[in-house]
Amino acid sequence: MDFETVIGLEVHVELKTDTKIFCGCRTNFGAPPNTNVCPVCLGLPGTLPVLNERAVDLALKAAMALNCRINREAKFDRKNYFYPDLPKGYQISQYDQPIGEDGYIEIDLGGQRKRIGIVRVHLEEDAGKSMHAPDGTHTLVDYNRTGVPLIEIVSKPDIRSPEEARLYLEALKSIMEYCDISDCRMEEGSLRCDANISLRPVGQEAFGQKTELKNMNSFRNVQRALEYEADRQAQILRAGGTIEQETRRFDEATQTTVSMRSKEEAHDYRYFPEPDLVRLHIDEAWLARIRATLPELPLQKRDRYIRELGLPEYDAGVLTANRAVAEYYEQVVAAGADAKQASNWVMSDLLGYLNTTGQSIDEAKVRPAQLAGLIAEVGSGRISIKQARDVFKAMCETGKDAPVLIKEMGMEQISDESVLIPIIEDVIAKNPKSVEDYRNGKEKALGALVGQTMKATQGKANPAVVNKLILERIRP
Repeated sequence: MDFETVIGLEVHVELKTDTKIFCGCRTNFGAPPNTNVCPVCLGLPGTLPVLNERAVDLALKAAMALNCRINREAKFDRKNYFYPDLPKGYQISQYDQPIGEDGYIEIDLGGQRKRIGIVRVHLEEDAGKSMHAPDGTHTLVDYNRTGVPLIEIVSKPDIRSPEEARLYLEALKSIMEYCDISDCRMEEGSLRCDANISLRPVGQEAFGQKTELKNMNSFRNVQRALEYEADRQAQILRAGGTIEQETRRFDEATQTTVSMRSKEEAHDYRYFPEPDLVRLHIDEAWLARIRATLPELPLQKRDRYIRELGLPEYDAGVLTANRAVAEYYEQVVAAGADAKQASNWVMSDLLGYLNTTGQSIDEAKVRPAQLAGLIAEVGSGRISIKQARDVFKAMCETGKDAPVLIKEMGMEQISDESVLIPIIEDVIAKNPKSVEDYRNGKEKALGALVGQTMKATQGKANPAVVNKLILERIRP
């Protein structure tokens, strides 16, 4: 029996605010345990929440960037459940009137664009973090994260493969970074993903029983967990078994999913309106203020690079995946570099160097104008492309400009014909057999003459000029 995979993703994105959503505690990552806390976020009796306006601004911005319908009237609700990392015994979230609904993201899939729907974008507070002892004897709780503002982005079950799930997440992360909504560092928990997956026989409209996957700390692991879970469910169904609705975690060491607990339904959380917060009324002036802050989004920028700069789809996709990379690239072009040459240098040389050294593009010592200057040196023939790569490496290490390093490294090419002609004529005179071979149709003989010229100039002659001058003198 052939099955169709049905996947929906729930993504929690930590908002880029200085303070928590309902109190003035800091949100910085890595503070000593239980130091960024106060009576409000610890849920002590008698305390009242005060809403952080910037968190609402960022949630609105995210909903707009994700093409959602904005609810002019939104409210907060209490989601009741009892875990050690939730000190109040409930989480302030949104249920039936979230910030945004009915949006979408577009992804590129095999050269085609696919639209994946978004059910809702809602605002809520984060819970704390439980840390389990390796020997299983006890668990410690750090409440620093309690009350950090989040948006939850819930997709429609439009995703049909683990690969599509990864592409969706990459597109979502890129949008959040472009809009400066979150730093999206999965290793710090500021972007977390839960996945719902089910299988159904091909052609069947009704969904199968789903399982929820947690504990996935990279997009690659999301794809691997979904691939494993799809295979696991297919084996059960082919054997005549049934799928249990449960929450499973991904074990990175074994690359398998493991059962955690039975899955709660919405009614298990006993949602009801949060009595300590007034309803949100979002007027046109508020929406206009947020709309004015939206940047050109990744897909729009990618299309513009293809249309206006003539870049291949692949180049445009790589350059626009990260906002900082796109901004760097645009500054190189603005400094006078050819669009395609700039693309080659940024994608291959710059990003390759940064990946090797573990640096971000903001840490690169080579600034955009400097890279444009290096590209100009190659274009003028002052140095060869091979020499330019050696110069570029030195630029990355020292931050010096290309002309300075070219001089220091003794790499200036000789392009002056008045200097090269005597050298070339001497080479021709000393190598009559190569000249005769070339005139008899042996094209490789030209390479021998060029090589002798390069040797005579210690590799500093401009190869293109040398080729031209030799050919002018030995063509039959």
